[in-house]
Amino acid sequence: MPLPAFMRTFPALDLPFPDDTVRTSAVRSEAGLVVFFTFLKDFDLPPHSHGAQWGSVIEGGIEFTIGGVTRRYGPGDSYDIPAGTVHSARISAGTVAVDVFEEPDRYPLRG
Repeated sequence: MPLPAFMRTFPALDLPFPDDTVRTSAVRSEAGLVVFFTFLKDFDLPPHSHGAQWGSVIEGGIEFTIGGVTRRYGPGDSYDIPAGTVHSARISAGTVAVDVFEEPDRYPLRG
């Protein structure tokens, strides 16, 4: 299920990932950052940590390792990553997810 056209017009993020791998649409406020991710290719996200993050899979699947525990998330599943918790992910091509970051400046807007 592709995102509606109006959501695809939200600003993209300047990510350290190839443009042909992931597409983003973001909404930022002073309180946080909401990002709609569309993964065009399989993607391995290396272990890292940051402020709190909550997300939900809309389509496809993500295998997250959060704080040493690995679990597969599919459409309708949500995940909660507490601030400072090391996590990594294997994300399948075709996955669409929404993530909310407590850090409004977690990623810069493109442009």
